[in-house]
Amino acid sequence: MMKTILAAVAGAATALALAAAPAQAAPTAPHVRGTSTVPAYSYENAIRESVWVQTTLDGDLDGVPDKVAVDLVRPRETAAAHQRVPVVMEASPYYACCGRGNEGELKEYDANGTIAKEPLFYDNYFVPRGYAFVAVDLPGTNRSTGCEDVGGRNEVLGAKAVVDWLNGRARATYADGSPAVATRWTNGKVGMIGKSWDGSIANGVAATGVEGLETIVPIAGISSWYDYTRFNGVIRSPGYATFLSEYVSSRPEACTANLAELATGSGDDTGDLNAFWAERNYRPKASRVKASVFVVHGVNDTNVTTSQFAHWWSALRTPKKIWLAQQGHVDPFDFRRAAWVETLHRWFDFYLQGLRNGIDRAPQASVETAPGTWVDQRTWPAAGTRPVRVGLGNGDGVTGTLGGSSGNAKRTWTDNPDLFEAEATATPNTPVPGRVAFLSAPLRRDLRLSGIPTATLKVKVDRPTTELTARLVDYGTAARVNYQGPEEGITTLGTESCWGSSTAADDACYLDTAEDVVTDDHAVLTRGWQDAAHHVSLRFRTPLTPGRWYTIDVPLQATDQIVRTGHVLGLILQQSDNEYSTPSTMGATLSLDLAGSSLTLPVASGSLPPAGATAPQVKTAPAPATSSLRRPDLRQLP
Repeated sequence: MMKTILAAVAGAATALALAAAPAQAAPTAPHVRGTSTVPAYSYENAIRESVWVQTTLDGDLDGVPDKVAVDLVRPRETAAAHQRVPVVMEASPYYACCGRGNEGELKEYDANGTIAKEPLFYDNYFVPRGYAFVAVDLPGTNRSTGCEDVGGRNEVLGAKAVVDWLNGRARATYADGSPAVATRWTNGKVGMIGKSWDGSIANGVAATGVEGLETIVPIAGISSWYDYTRFNGVIRSPGYATFLSEYVSSRPEACTANLAELATGSGDDTGDLNAFWAERNYRPKASRVKASVFVVHGVNDTNVTTSQFAHWWSALRTPKKIWLAQQGHVDPFDFRRAAWVETLHRWFDFYLQGLRNGIDRAPQASVETAPGTWVDQRTWPAAGTRPVRVGLGNGDGVTGTLGGSSGNAKRTWTDNPDLFEAEATATPNTPVPGRVAFLSAPLRRDLRLSGIPTATLKVKVDRPTTELTARLVDYGTAARVNYQGPEEGITTLGTESCWGSSTAADDACYLDTAEDVVTDDHAVLTRGWQDAAHHVSLRFRTPLTPGRWYTIDVPLQATDQIVRTGHVLGLILQQSDNEYSTPSTMGATLSLDLAGSSLTLPVASGSLPPAGATAPQVKTAPAPATSSLRRPDLRQLP
């Protein structure tokens, strides 16, 4: 009943808005009014089809080209009028195993095997507005043949084949073997969208330069699978590639050879960036991207970390837009719903329908600077951002001073692999085995960081390698998005709202959400890891000579944060991090030369206190008892 009422209210609001709108020129099509598409076509009566697109691959080695299953919904009225429509497309491995969205929706089929329910709101919202929606099962998942290969050519070229089919360059058939010809109903303009793994494939397909792909909307998407499973040579979790493949695959028996290739090719024994991972790195091919790109990412995403969007973003040379939220691994539909649907609608209308609605002239970036506070800006990183190098202080006592003079001071400590983040960042003025802390003086005005910080460390180690871990911490009480909470920054409510048209099998109504906000006395802004033996190149190891000094950069994850006036900025250094990674070498003793070490910050506005200030006493709540800390499951699904 609530869904019906909400749908009626939404429909009435749309009708009132249209009635109040100023008169426009005669529309060019029933679904266009002025510079916006409007719901003019029946969703309930839409054409629903399931087809299989033939690829150029034989991932399962059965001698037959793989076929990618495609389930689509398109307006019946445009088909009857012989009008061609653009396509919103999501390619995913999750349609059968895991579900999509906050409510874990799966594909559902009728008794004849034809799609009856597509996950998420895209078909409900856009089909009545003159779009088709296409949901693609990646090779080896759900109803597709072939094998799933974790961001590799099977996935990318399998999804690309669907774009080719939509443009008349590939063949497809219905379940009975009869030909399915897309060019009869589509104009070939495709916009790919998706969160996490789905958004990663959108990046990969765009990097092929395929014709017809007009825009992509990667939400928390991966641009380098090496960087997803490795942190600069540090193994995130052994066997990660095979775990991911097995989790989503619907054809394990047919894909044993593929699984073996994932196990050997990933190179867990070295952590090197090899040919296997180079195939799964889309960034070098960014120059091939012809599609516009709308990036969405949480700056506190510890699953698909922020280097994924930042390096991809900087390499792109096409029209682009970005949203950065304070959440973790969360879809914008669940943290800024109304604004997201409106903005996505305008984006697709501009790039797929050709409606000049001005979104191309809007500010490029929208950044959440505090819970619920969004700031639009011309570019990202923020205009005027500059690298600012600060020293690590004099080394006296327990805590060094960021920006202070270091003299000839050294710090020496022995690795403590089981020092978890909560312990490492709490009470920074108190000695904690396995970590060193550096603090700024209290800030005299707000400090805006926008980009990628780097810790440059001059170190001497008694072993051939060690892991280097750096954390940038905001010490000061504030209300913050609880990205480490159970829903990574949101809370799911008991009410619903509706976004599009519904059928008995596929409604457009979803549980509402709210930001999960807590008040705490400190928060980690960003993290970084580096295997010391990979300091020369990620492609090979250069073991350290014990007792020799080396200068090693530890890049932290990209961020966009404001450290408020009166707060203290902290840099926490340690070695092995058994919480976020799986170190291969532990227990080293390390010396840090403070004069040869520094922190480089991407400062958009504000500054640290001047040199000569001393590190303050910072009070935080004590960390949980060591016995309550447990190593988390590092094998996450992207």
